[in-house]
Amino acid sequence: MTDSAPPVLDRLVEGYRRFRTHGWSENRERWAMLNEGQQPEVMVIACSDSRVDPAQIFDVAPGEIFVVRNVAAMVPPFETTPGHHGVSAALEFAVQVLKVKEVVVMGHGLCGGCKAALTRELHGTEPGEGGFIADWIALLDEAREPVVARHGTHGHEAERAMELAGVRQSLANLRTFPCVRRKERDGELTLRGAFFAISDGVLHLLDETTDEFLPAA
Repeated sequence: MTDSAPPVLDRLVEGYRRFRTHGWSENRERWAMLNEGQQPEVMVIACSDSRVDPAQIFDVAPGEIFVVRNVAAMVPPFETTPGHHGVSAALEFAVQVLKVKEVVVMGHGLCGGCKAALTRELHGTEPGEGGFIADWIALLDEAREPVVARHGTHGHEAERAMELAGVRQSLANLRTFPCVRRKERDGELTLRGAFFAISDGVLHLLDETTDEFLPAA
């Protein structure tokens, strides 16, 4: 054990101290309320990419959004086979227990997961060497086909098209869950697609009537 913490941990601890001063102490009433439970109205499914933190992008207070982050902001389709269904479990909890009113799937620009799905650069690799990622982003194989047919597998246009296709695919997969379909049909749940462009910081929202992503007003 070393005498001092590594520099990275030092920065995290300094951040924690700022949080205790400004995030915790100045908002004790909020934290006291959250101590009794959480009631977020929105679930956000986003990418694990360090540049796209939903709480920062939407500038929300603690307890306002229920967040799941994974490679490429993916939602797998509903299935009942044995396994560890982390995203499905979180979705079930948000929809059935927390009773969120909206689920937002937010993709982003320069997404490494979507790029790997597009190029298939990790295809055939072993788990621990890229295989886990390859298996996960294979969820985008169906969405990839029309992107490749129109744009190829390399370049900005192809990558952006794949990123947007990923959001659409996750929305389609959300609708394979019986509880989601039922609540959407009954007007108890709204599904939304979103896209955050790292290059200019602009948030786009999917208009499902036109299938276009438009800058948020």
